[in-house]
Parts: sequence; C-alpha cells; structure tokens
Amino acid sequence: MKVIITGAGGLVGRAAVTAFGAKGDSVIGLTRDDLDISDSMAVHEQIGSASPDVVVNCAAWTDVDGCEFDHQRAMRVNARGPELLAIACRGAGALLITISTDYVFDGAKAGFYTQRDQPNPQSVYAKSKLEGERRPQFDWARTIVVRSGYIFGEGGRNYLSKFLEYARAGTPLKAISDCFGTPTYAPHLAERLYQLAKLDLPGVYHVVNGGEGASFSEFIESGVKMAGMDPALVESISMDSLARPAARPRNSRLRCLLSPAIGLAEMPHWCDALREYVDRTAQAARSQTP
Repeated sequence: MKVIITGAGGLVGRAAVTAFGAKGDSVIGLTRDDLDISDSMAVHEQIGSASPDVVVNCAAWTDVDGCEFDHQRAMRVNARGPELLAIACRGAGALLITISTDYVFDGAKAGFYTQRDQPNPQSVYAKSKLEGERRPQFDWARTIVVRSGYIFGEGGRNYLSKFLEYARAGTPLKAISDCFGTPTYAPHLAERLYQLAKLDLPGVYHVVNGGEGASFSEFIESGVKMAGMDPALVESISMDSLARPAARPRNSRLRCLLSPAIGLAEMPHWCDALREYVDRTAQAARSQTP
C-alpha cells in the first residue's frame, strides 16, 4: 500500500509511520510543517499528486483547555481538516482513517462506552473532534473513524512520560483519582490502524488496550512502580480540585463492538502495554548512557 500519514511528528503519527513502514508499505509521513490539513489547496495538491491508497490522519489540535479559548482554530484543525482530507480522498479513491477521542462522550455512564452510545461532547475540543468524525463520513463513504484515549508511548512528551520524568527527579506528583479511562499504547494503536487499513471496512471503531481500564492516578502509580520508583510520590486528587477551563468526562472507558465481529483480537492488557513501555524507555535510557 501507498500510505500518507498526517501529523507524523506527533505521538500516534510517529508510531503509525513505524508500524506501516515495518510492513513494507510505501509511507509518506507529513508533519504539521509539511502539511496544514486545514489548507484546502495544500491538501488537494498533496493527496492528488501522491495518489495514496490510504490516508491516516493523526493531525489534531489536542490542547483541550486551549481549544476553549479559540473555538475557530479548534474547528479549523479538528473538524475542517478531516473534512478536507475526506474530500481529497474521495477524489483519489483512497481510504481515509482519522483519529478521534474518547472525549466525545460526556462521562455520565458507569460502564464502557461502545458504538451504541450517543456522543455528548462537553468541551470545545470534544465538539470539534466529533465534527471531525461526522464531516468526513458524510463526504466520503470509505472513512474509518478510530476513537481512542489515554494514549501513551515513546518518542514524545505525553502525560505519562512527563510524570515519570518528574518521579525520577523525586518530585511529588498529583494525579486525578476520580477520572477513568482505558490506557492505550501508541504502537499497539498503530498496529490496529494497519489492520483496519488492510480490512478496509468503514465505520467507527474503539481502539484501546484490554482490561477494565483505570483511574488516571492508578495508571500513573502503576507506571511509577514499574519503573522502580516510589508510588508514594503520587498524591491522589479530585478532578474538580484543578478547576480547569474545559470539562472532561469522568468516565471515558471504551470498548469496541465491531472488532470481534470482523476477527480482530482484543489488544494486550493495558498493564502489559505499560510494562512494555517502561522496559523500552529504560532500555533506551541505558543505551544513551556513556
């Protein structure tokens, strides 16, 4: 396959470039500097000239609180961008896979959110991402929407890497104990993106690591402990105590109804994924030590 991956400089984008490239595909990784997906002319020129079989959109503005103060930018990048990609993919006859978020749900449900649940976004970020699901599906039938959340991995700063960095320095940490999600390891997510590209079955998929999910504080404490540090460094706090500008769902755990039906096995348990991440980062750190 010839594959274009937008947002290739981000956490998921880098993992996707690696995953598709490892399969022998011809991969064009485009960073934000290479392609602004909200630029109609640039998108059409890029997709039209490359004539890809698949476009995987990992580009997004993910500053949840920042989106609250710049609705236009949020909609331009997170909604209009995927829409333009869908239109260009329709012209090129390419499959579009675009990444969405667990934040499209309001968090009021006690159990897992599946594709049967109605989205009810509570923030500008979440609303823009939901539009980024609906517009491409309206414009191009060969669109796959992948919802995920609590994404972590190597090769970039994310909340887990930041917390582990602080813990190594002995800095006390504060982590939310009443906010629950399903942790997702970026390389495992990227592998599932490849599988979905090969199957070419349009729809909405929930892609997360296995298990019952975890609170944010449980996830961080587990990572700190696996890295050989004192989990007592992590202080549990409530979500309300932070008084952040944008609302977050208290529960955004995801489960997929479609994956088993099309023969896709459950992804590894989040604890195993976390162990893989911690071991890899430790090995990378050792290799850089003189």
